[in-house]
Amino acid sequence: MLRFLTSGESHGKALTTIVEGIPANLPLTEDYIETQMARRQVGYGRGGRMKIEKDRAEILSGVRHGLTMGSPIGMHIINRDFSTGTGPDGVPWVDEMSVNPSDVPFEPITSLRPGHADTPGITKYMQSDARNILERSSARESAARVAAGAVARRFLEEFGIEIHGHVRCIGGIHANVPSNIDWAELEMDPYHSDNPNGSKVAAVRCADPDAAARMITEIDSAREAGDSLGGIIEVIVNGLPIGLGSHIQWDKKLTTRLAAAVMSINAVKGVEFGAGFNQADLRGSQVHDVVKPQSEWETNQEGWLNPWERRTNNSGGLEGGMTTGEPLVVRAVVKPIATIINGLETVDLTSGEFVAKAHFERSDITFVPTCAVIEEAMVALILADAMLEKFGGDSLEEIKRNWRGYMNNTGPISS
Repeated sequence: MLRFLTSGESHGKALTTIVEGIPANLPLTEDYIETQMARRQVGYGRGGRMKIEKDRAEILSGVRHGLTMGSPIGMHIINRDFSTGTGPDGVPWVDEMSVNPSDVPFEPITSLRPGHADTPGITKYMQSDARNILERSSARESAARVAAGAVARRFLEEFGIEIHGHVRCIGGIHANVPSNIDWAELEMDPYHSDNPNGSKVAAVRCADPDAAARMITEIDSAREAGDSLGGIIEVIVNGLPIGLGSHIQWDKKLTTRLAAAVMSINAVKGVEFGAGFNQADLRGSQVHDVVKPQSEWETNQEGWLNPWERRTNNSGGLEGGMTTGEPLVVRAVVKPIATIINGLETVDLTSGEFVAKAHFERSDITFVPTCAVIEEAMVALILADAMLEKFGGDSLEEIKRNWRGYMNNTGPISS
């Protein structure tokens, strides 16, 4: 079983994550994890925080000489803003977020933000300062998730499984997504002078250049209006074997596990697979993925035969809570960020009286491109767990042996 935990606050000293269940002998380095974390930090519409942080996960345990040992992997991500920055009330974060009692006066947050965790959080935990809620509910926590997801991704790479995320919509601008996305173009440095054509595509992680340009214009417009934007993100996974997950119990279905993981991302309000909600308007004959005859099956890039190939993939690579061997397609709706420059009217926590403008704290205009990277991480963690469940073992070598045995025996059963 693969599991992970995170801890830490947005403006606290650091974030911490522990990943348990990774087998021994998996090659893993801090540089590899940093590459994935750097992808989370770019994206047009991000705020000033990303200019301060340079996220790097220091591996504290579970790895020796570049190989995992089978023990829990502990990682530590320093928040640079803690030691260098100052809160909105002028108090340095080292005092504002001090673990020990402090004599430095600070201004509690009492003007609650609609759409954020402030109101239910202060009620549930009986708090008089919304900072005790917003610090942990902040999307900053996702940095720890991406670090954990990088470990899972490294494991999946050993089996030829590739995970890519992109943006389909920002602020009502919908992309005309090409059938073959140039993933390398989406990963180019959007700020590099040698990338004049791909810069807008990479800046919003959108494969449609025209839509990308219009998304950027819409982000600029929202910034000028002091508002925020949401959108739609999509993750596509290639190379998955058929049969991960189970139809036996509701909580064993891969659809259940993936939907829960993606829904746990800040601001995500809906998840769909494959053709998704559009299937409601179609007849069954237009929806269900017909299996090709054996004569049409092909080998994949790893050299394995793809058994039971489909002529379409409306299911998004999942049937009955199990993978079909087709690409996994997971899409999510991201609502606009709740922290907006021109804050909505609200009430005061202490008096219950009207407040013209909710609390504003430095924030993004949109973090939809970033959410695509976070979604990759969450999907990777669930898929790695499913691979371990199906092909379990204590070392990478043992798991690969089990995987090869299974892959060599998929397809029609001889009489």
